[in-house]
Amino acid sequence: VQLQASGGGLVQAGGSLRLSCAASGLTFSSYGMGWFRQAPGQEREFVAADSWSGGSTRYAGSVKGRFTISRDNAKNTVYLQMNSLKPEDTAVYYCAADVNYFPREFAYWGQGTLVTVSS
Repeated sequence: VQLQASGGGLVQAGGSLRLSCAASGLTFSSYGMGWFRQAPGQEREFVAADSWSGGSTRYAGSVKGRFTISRDNAKNTVYLQMNSLKPEDTAVYYCAADVNYFPREFAYWGQGTLVTVSS
């Protein structure tokens, strides 16, 4: 299983970015997906998750209303649309996959993509 995250970069506060995570080596439409982030000196934290169909989603309180997780099963890709970005959103963002929706621990992880939000 490979998960390739991309789309990170430098953006000003209030701006937007869309992260992508392309999956291979798994039946993507049977897997729930998640996004996590880790800021410098901090522990990794949950950001968002969806079910295999995309019909169920879950968000961390700090991003709810600003971030949206979505997927395209035909492209084996999950997205994280990030709007109204804040400096505290600066982190390395990781995608993850699991056969369960929002498991205690995701089975597969991708490499991270860095998001930097300037004030």
